[in-house]
Amino acid sequence: RAALRDQVAILHRQFIQQCVRVDEVIGVAARRIRRLADGDLYFVTNRSAKAVATEARFNVRGKAADLWHADSGKTEATSYRSEGKRTAVPLALGPNESVFVVFRRPATAPAVTVAAAGWSTLAALERGWTLRFDGLGAPQPIANAGLGSLTDSSDPQVRYFSGSAIYRSSFTLPAGVAPGAAMKLDLGRVGDVAEVSVNGKPAGIAWKPPYQIDIGALVVEGSNVVEVRVANLWVNRMVGDAQPGAKKVSFTAAPTYVADAPLRPSGLIGPVTVQVRAN
Repeated sequence: RAALRDQVAILHRQFIQQCVRVDEVIGVAARRIRRLADGDLYFVTNRSAKAVATEARFNVRGKAADLWHADSGKTEATSYRSEGKRTAVPLALGPNESVFVVFRRPATAPAVTVAAAGWSTLAALERGWTLRFDGLGAPQPIANAGLGSLTDSSDPQVRYFSGSAIYRSSFTLPAGVAPGAAMKLDLGRVGDVAEVSVNGKPAGIAWKPPYQIDIGALVVEGSNVVEVRVANLWVNRMVGDAQPGAKKVSFTAAPTYVADAPLRPSGLIGPVTVQVRAN
């Protein structure tokens, strides 16, 4: 049985290698997951915690390449180049990002270049945030809060808080930028998940890097109010409850974290910027 398993594994690897060749980038894997009636569907994933740029060569010819993003439901045409019986596709993947590469449309040329979206900073939301808390043991609101991990606070109530931290700020839409233009809110780093609203309307949830939300449809002329609700895990609260002399907020049936256990970065860490599409 062991020999059979090894042989199957070797054949599987050979099959995958025949289907897709990825430039030598550690942590990137690709495989064909379905042959469609009119094309092929491949899944490519970056298994590393760093952004990578690579080129994959697929066992496809005569077809144009599209990218399908499962997390947003968006599709987009991408660059490709025919190389005999294969098609080369350049790929830029963020940390732990994955994408479907789909070949269904007939190729219109031996090589097509699709310009990547360019973005410029419209506003930087650095300070002037109001911050309030929702959860057990919630600290008092902070009127003029900066960004950064809650665990960096000198106030133990803030440092060990677990629950929701609600940040609120605003920016003014500059002249020359029309409401409805392609815009996104880039939250920088988040610990752990963020729900965004603009002008009181829900914009979306950012639960993984890059923590970015499309907001163009919600932006209006003049002043725009941004609210970011960030929820973290229960770890920091339990570490806080383990501090000498601490008044416990949480309850567990058995001991969990000790007083010197590391805290998880929490809250809206940033930097936070409003980006507008430049091309």
